[in-house]
Amino acid sequence: MARSHCFFDSGALSPAFALRPASPPPNLNSHFSTQPHCARLNLITRPAVETAAINGSDGARVYVVSDLHTDYSENMSWLSSLPSHNDRQSVLLVAGDVAETHQNFVVSMSILRDKFDRVFFVPGNHDLWLRREKIDYLSSLDKLDKLLEACEKLGVETKPSMVDGVGIIPLYSWYHESFDEERDITGIRIPSLAMACKDYHVCKWPDELKNGDTSLAMYFDSLNDENIGVVDDILKKCTHIISFSHFLPSMFQGICLCNEFLIRQELCPEKRMLFYPNLPKVIGSKYLEKRIRAIHGAEGQLPACHVFGHTHFCWDAVLEGIRYVQAPLAYPRERNRRMNGGEDWLPFCIYSSGNFSEKLSPCYWSDHYSVNPRTPDITELAPWVARFYSKA
Repeated sequence: MARSHCFFDSGALSPAFALRPASPPPNLNSHFSTQPHCARLNLITRPAVETAAINGSDGARVYVVSDLHTDYSENMSWLSSLPSHNDRQSVLLVAGDVAETHQNFVVSMSILRDKFDRVFFVPGNHDLWLRREKIDYLSSLDKLDKLLEACEKLGVETKPSMVDGVGIIPLYSWYHESFDEERDITGIRIPSLAMACKDYHVCKWPDELKNGDTSLAMYFDSLNDENIGVVDDILKKCTHIISFSHFLPSMFQGICLCNEFLIRQELCPEKRMLFYPNLPKVIGSKYLEKRIRAIHGAEGQLPACHVFGHTHFCWDAVLEGIRYVQAPLAYPRERNRRMNGGEDWLPFCIYSSGNFSEKLSPCYWSDHYSVNPRTPDITELAPWVARFYSKA
């Protein structure tokens, strides 16, 4: 495969792997397009953070953002330049990947804590990397404990809570390879997960936890058990529920004859569209999906939203009664190419004036799948992907 070094150098688990397919064809009813990405992306605009409706709103306003990656100086500068939102009940949900180093994490969360009345956080994979830390952590779990201690000192919240009738539910999660049940792309030379994913090298786990199986996903999901009672109370008292995680859930499709839910993947482009076709193996958790459905019900009993991060694809779609949103800052190079992430429209206000906001648009891939069926059984690579691969 050509340029195999790009997979490792691009950073773990983000569609820096997938920069070239970060927007679907301009004609959403066609499979492919030969129009250059730059030609169609220059026309894209998104709403500013503050709109007239938000400025005039009463009650709590809930903003969301993910994948801040403030180890990049451009991202830290963006964070520092954010306007203050603490004149009213402003809430910010940070869906993981704040910074790789503990120092940058603390600086970043301190800035956000000064700009919003309340800040909630769940950890992402980059937050638990150890490669640049001056402290000799025993493991990535040791670092997680230190990050949560820092959050407590800063007043950053990591447990479920209620804000003006809105239930905010952070959910711990990690990915597992068996999350991916769709047909693999074959006949080409795809780098292994260990080669493509830095987590395999820069996270350190106790012996009983390891990449590749479900142990990490199960462990992180179990951290949510201590909050079950609080969540139950929230469900009884709140009119709107917003859960959030760093990683992606799968999707329940309904009940089959054996009274079990069928699973489908809906929150990531099909493998043939991705620069790294095996990306779905390192992005999500079925345990997270079960947790979300236990909270929201099989079809979203209350007005419900789940916010996620990790893949750097802007996303806004309603599936089985739950609204799924991703609003990433992403890497500077992704924003410079105007493919993933954003600056002038973040953080995105998901809730104000007692209701969820209008749909975030454009979201290239979720917009694509709103009018085009998902066809994971088609394994012919998209042209912008095929040119990077040679046959096995």
